[in-house]
Amino acid sequence: MFFPYKDDNPRILFPFITYFIIGINVLVFVYQYFIIPSNEFEEFIKIYALTPASPSIVNIFSSMFMHGGVTHIIFNMWFLWIFGDNIESIFGHKKYLLFYLLCGVGAGLSQIQVNPESIIPMVGASGAIAGVLGAYLFRFPNATVHVLVILIIFITRIRVPAMLVIGFWFLSNLTAGIGTLGIEEAGGTAWFAHIGGFISGVIFNYLFKMIRIE
Repeated sequence: MFFPYKDDNPRILFPFITYFIIGINVLVFVYQYFIIPSNEFEEFIKIYALTPASPSIVNIFSSMFMHGGVTHIIFNMWFLWIFGDNIESIFGHKKYLLFYLLCGVGAGLSQIQVNPESIIPMVGASGAIAGVLGAYLFRFPNATVHVLVILIIFITRIRVPAMLVIGFWFLSNLTAGIGTLGIEEAGGTAWFAHIGGFISGVIFNYLFKMIRIE
């Protein structure tokens, strides 16, 4: 098991959009699990999560600020904290926010396309964050990432190229996603949302080089 915990890529701008997104996700998580009554939880998920069999544009956006548990939100927000600041620095605040949301939309549409009959609700920022990773891979291929490696009782820290960390992440998701093809109702991780978000990030990275947003 390995876990990236920081990169050596200095940021230029203060990433207040990244921190704002993290804050919104945390607030929604607190509301989901600690404020709404337990008997209303399922209804809340039904209303605001994205269900591929009955999607809506509102649900595509609302679902990317919801999470399925503590581990889910911690991992997502940690990756966004590590990699989001550098993408925000190169895009600027407004363009970065638009980029993030578009990657989330691309992620949701990808999962809908692959599994359009699914009635399992989808939640999570993973797809949008995958887009950030896709942009990071092509903008900073030579950046290094500090990784915590855990092998049973052996724990160490190493520095590896961001290309290896993100490339391994993408291949793992691609392999897992292909493994679910043909399965009518595969609960758990929406692998193709991750893949679609990542590909969206790569595409929008190049498109945004040509777009000027003040």
